[in-house]
Amino acid sequence: MSQADSTLSEAAPSNRLPLAALILGGAAIGGSPIFVRLSEVGPMATAFWRVALALIPIVFVSLMKTERGRKPQSLSDYALLILPGLMLSLDLAAWHLSLTMTSVANATLLANLAPVFVTMIAFVFFRARTSGIFLLGLILALGGVVILKGGPAAIGNGDLGGDGIAMIAAFFYACYILAIGRLRSRFDTIRIMLWSTASAAVFIFPVALVHEGHMLPASLYGWSILFGLAFISHAGGQVAITYALAYLPPAFSSLTLLLQPVVAAILAWALLNEAIGTMQAFGGAVVLAGIMVARRG
Repeated sequence: MSQADSTLSEAAPSNRLPLAALILGGAAIGGSPIFVRLSEVGPMATAFWRVALALIPIVFVSLMKTERGRKPQSLSDYALLILPGLMLSLDLAAWHLSLTMTSVANATLLANLAPVFVTMIAFVFFRARTSGIFLLGLILALGGVVILKGGPAAIGNGDLGGDGIAMIAAFFYACYILAIGRLRSRFDTIRIMLWSTASAAVFIFPVALVHEGHMLPASLYGWSILFGLAFISHAGGQVAITYALAYLPPAFSSLTLLLQPVVAAILAWALLNEAIGTMQAFGGAVVLAGIMVARRG
């Protein structure tokens, strides 16, 4: 082993640390539906503040860093750094809009089809190999999400247009995950998060302003909800996921994020007194089983 190879191997963590970061990131994002539901402003304005306020801790960490890693060198580098922000803004706008058009169960369920799109795009465009065991885990985890949301019967309780927009949100989130995964071989976590978060705020602000107009919460409680969404779900959750994508395949990473509806159900039970029945508990267990099977694939 050469000296350079030795240095690289020492710098790279074992898979346990990235996996733990991915799970914590998914759990942090899992709380976002609760914050959105409690927000005093509209869904688009909430999406804007989610990324705009998240810039505060991200910029602070960026300024505190002594090793800043590789800097963008060309217009193509800047375009690649902005691309995840564009995909994220489209994802947030579509998902938040779907929440106003269809049932919460449908919007959450269909938005979690992102792992399917990630697997398809990675296979078609990047020739990523996918094992049968991974596909089995993917199907099992998606089945668990369906059970968690009330079974196949729950899908019929929404609006067809809203359901379609939720699926569009899933596609854009898949593009976001893949864009982040490609960037992690070139730039460090904080640089990617800084550019993607700032660009997402720029893209979504005019949409929120035109669509809703009212941008400011009316009380300190309303601001606390927005800061919680920004600091916990975005600055915490997305940073952890971006870090993990440097070491874990995007397809598996997107599958692990199916933990989000499980976490959302638990938080809704703890904070909003929404009951968790036998079906929901079983669905959560199936999701976890699917993720464990996929990890072996």
